[in-house]
Amino acid sequence: MRLLSIFLFLLFAHASFAQNLTGIWRGKRTQGAQGCFPEYGLELHIEYSNEQLIMGNAYSYVSREQFTKTIFKGRYNPQTKRLVLIESSVLSYNVPPQCIPCIKTYQLNFAVKEKEETLEGQWTGHEMGNSHACSPGNIALHREVQPIFPVTVQQTDSLAELQQRISLKQRDKEVVETLKVDTSRIRIDLYDNAEIDDDTVSVFLNGALLLYKKRLTDRPLTLNINAMPNSDYELMMYAENLGRIPPNTSLMIVTAGKKKYEIRISSSETKSAVVKFRYDLR
Repeated sequence: MRLLSIFLFLLFAHASFAQNLTGIWRGKRTQGAQGCFPEYGLELHIEYSNEQLIMGNAYSYVSREQFTKTIFKGRYNPQTKRLVLIESSVLSYNVPPQCIPCIKTYQLNFAVKEKEETLEGQWTGHEMGNSHACSPGNIALHREVQPIFPVTVQQTDSLAELQQRISLKQRDKEVVETLKVDTSRIRIDLYDNAEIDDDTVSVFLNGALLLYKKRLTDRPLTLNINAMPNSDYELMMYAENLGRIPPNTSLMIVTAGKKKYEIRISSSETKSAVVKFRYDLR
């Protein structure tokens, strides 16, 4: 009996740790009497890693036209099922002139209610551009399979700053493969496809720079991507040179769950190779 209890405890702990919060969460956010509106729609685009780190974007809205988009980071505790998200800045907004967007901190609890995954809790915050406190409120969200607002690919601050400084030559795009996957977690490994001849590439995902001027070798350049459900992704290989033996060639190995795909790619000074993929969830 004692061994069975230990086994069940370990199984439960593993299941809690493995909880994947990556995806679209949507519902309502209330605000106190001094807020612009008593209730907002709220859509979180969450990316969750095995290290329990959280990042993503939040859309607070009263309509698709009136919204505030912010970026956040945070952590999830799988033992307590508590999630803390802290917004760092407002990326874009379109609100009535008398309204000031809030930069918020979320304290949320994960639960499964009648087979529906939920995030519920409270938020506090301050007005954008000053330290005046916003009237706090409550949050109630559930997992969705389709986003209302566009999904943004997350970058490190250094890559985002670098992308603003570089300029790319205009090139045609050639789609070499289109994949449908059944998991949000996708691993991409890039190798030189033939003789190692100093082929160098930059890699973009939906226009966001993820790798810059990296040399292809027999050791992989690895990208781990947390894909949002029912969203289209376009991975572009931009040849920074053609190596000693043109064209610039690479082998891409895509691992998605139990499936693995090998894709051979060729890029040149006039075209960039593109691989498209989509995580279908219904």
